[in-house]
Amino acid sequence: MTKPLPCPYLDGLYERRLVAELSSVTHSRDLHETLSRVGFRRSHSMAYTPVCENCSACIAIRSVSNEFIPSSSQRRIIKANQQVVGIENDAKASIERFDLFSDYQQTRHPESDMATMDYNDFRALVEETCVPTLIIDFYDTHSEMLIAGCIVDVMDDGLSAVYSYFNPNMLSRSLGTFIILWLIDRADQIGLDYVYLGYWVAGSKKMEYKSKFQPLEYYGATKGWQKFDKTKLIQR
Repeated sequence: MTKPLPCPYLDGLYERRLVAELSSVTHSRDLHETLSRVGFRRSHSMAYTPVCENCSACIAIRSVSNEFIPSSSQRRIIKANQQVVGIENDAKASIERFDLFSDYQQTRHPESDMATMDYNDFRALVEETCVPTLIIDFYDTHSEMLIAGCIVDVMDDGLSAVYSYFNPNMLSRSLGTFIILWLIDRADQIGLDYVYLGYWVAGSKKMEYKSKFQPLEYYGATKGWQKFDKTKLIQR
């Protein structure tokens, strides 16, 4: 159990996590699969879940890839990025990837701890994994520029989006949304049922975008994965 730290999503609250060390067990992939299916997330060689006192705002969600139909606004985003290609690569750091990641952090999250990460920190974020992990590079085929990236764990039943970043000067392209749309389409192509999107946080504007990739399921401790209904969850 971690010590309480200021919550990154809700002002005035504190976060605690229950953490499991994946690399300390022989079958780390099996443990990762098991924990992911009960709402845990991976960071480096650890899996964690929030166990905050007097707060249950963080809710693990996943999009059902084979039932997903993009909305009209999502179709416009796909069209706006039709010249973008996603390339699956081994989870390795590079200067090109780090420069894009650093620009994203400095522009979008300048006050976060991640904005101070150097190349070695980035390499640890990408490469410290004991489960099947890819890094998806998104290139604009017109300019041949790397414009986005996403670290993704490959599970037996889905893709788990660990962390994504993109060119902060291309806000009109909605690249964060496009990355998730690409992952949902890719999961469906290869016969995986879900894209795990991490935690949706009731009351957090930062996490609101995750509710738009319907149909969604959320993990409840008593009933397991259930249909996501934002209105009911906010009223809990």
